[in-house]
Amino acid sequence: MGGAGHKGDFGEQFVQALAITANLDVSPKPWRDRRGIDWELTYPGRLGARRHPRIVAQVKCWTPNEPQNEDSWRYPLRVHNFNLLSGRDWYEPRFLFLVVVPKDEAEWVDVTPERLLLRQAAYWACFHDDPPLTHLKADTQRKVPVPKANLLTVPALHRLFGQEFRHKLGMS
Repeated sequence: MGGAGHKGDFGEQFVQALAITANLDVSPKPWRDRRGIDWELTYPGRLGARRHPRIVAQVKCWTPNEPQNEDSWRYPLRVHNFNLLSGRDWYEPRFLFLVVVPKDEAEWVDVTPERLLLRQAAYWACFHDDPPLTHLKADTQRKVPVPKANLLTVPALHRLFGQEFRHKLGMS
């Protein structure tokens, strides 16, 4: 059906739909992908002491191939991508958004005259507390935990702009 980027495009549009529903400003990744960013999300207005705060997200779309534990997804992320999310020396909070989809592509979307249903769900993870893995090769995969409790919803997206994540980066 689709090309190699088919699944990734679906995941990015899934996140964009959530962000637009959350009334966030959404900017796509830069022309050249050197920062590991798929979406820049900006809160339109004042949130606490900041005006128009921004977060950035790397989006992955995935179907688990093996049973997962009850508390978290174990996503195989390339070390290069992990290093673009980890650590505290970033200007803006960075997140991994993991869109989990059914294996059968025909089940990703269901359309009737009453609704458009996107399956299955998106989750978020933050790796600011983890140091970059400079001792591993960039193409090595590392299974990273994405907590199932971190369901990406409209209220969850708004909370990602909170002080907790800015404090982890040494910002106020």
